[in-house]
Amino acid sequence: MASIHPTAIVDRGAEMAADVEIGPYCVIGAHVVIHEGCRLASHVNLTGHTSVGARTVIAPFASLGTPPQSVKYRGGPTRLVIGEDCDIREAVTMNTGTESDRGVTEVGRRCMFMVGSHVGHDCQVGDDVILANNAVLGGHVVIGKHSFLGGQAAVHQYVRVGESVMVSGVSGVACDVIPYGFAMGQYAYLHGLNFVGLRRRGYARAELHRLRRAYRTLFFGEGLFRERLGAVADEFAGDASIAAVVEFIRSGGSRPLMMPPPRNAAALAPADAAP
Repeated sequence: MASIHPTAIVDRGAEMAADVEIGPYCVIGAHVVIHEGCRLASHVNLTGHTSVGARTVIAPFASLGTPPQSVKYRGGPTRLVIGEDCDIREAVTMNTGTESDRGVTEVGRRCMFMVGSHVGHDCQVGDDVILANNAVLGGHVVIGKHSFLGGQAAVHQYVRVGESVMVSGVSGVACDVIPYGFAMGQYAYLHGLNFVGLRRRGYARAELHRLRRAYRTLFFGEGLFRERLGAVADEFAGDASIAAVVEFIRSGGSRPLMMPPPRNAAALAPADAAP
């Protein structure tokens, strides 16, 4: 039987595994599902149609599954789904989806949400993502796996952030960020590739060298952008990482151009030496 502190308020309709721990003054709603091994420290609010993955730990004053902060929300039973082994720290907030989109906000496995971070309605957050203190995601944002958002970074609604992206702290992200990119600035620009993160993931020197060559061709080469994109796709046809970048850009459809480098970045761009 779950361990529930006497001061906690748990609705009879809530479902939870036998080994779940509910700390003091937590409030658990009727449509909440908490899977095995989860631990809620204290003062946690779980509401809405919310599912918390196994072994997830939630710190005090987190509020998860609250209604979307959207004027389009009509009160429907939209959902929040949180993956396994997440670490959700103090005062984190996550909203459910809206009827006008997929109706669900999804958070992947092994994610870490530091103090005060926020996941807006209809977001899709991949596995192994980290949001540092007070980083916030607007509605309908997509964050690729293994990405990191620095403290007080803010991602505009509908923006896509690719796999293994690093967003520097206090950065406003208003455009899509290609996979493996490094975004930085109050109004963020692309400042190269996230080589630190890629090394930590075990990327070989030759792989990083190819990524740099593709990046330079894509953003600093001759001709129109669509021509350079085709050239990169052809030259690096056998490289899965570069293919992911090409597909990410092409899948944007009629969306604006990906986040570009600063205007003077061509003059400052490093040589093609291996990183």
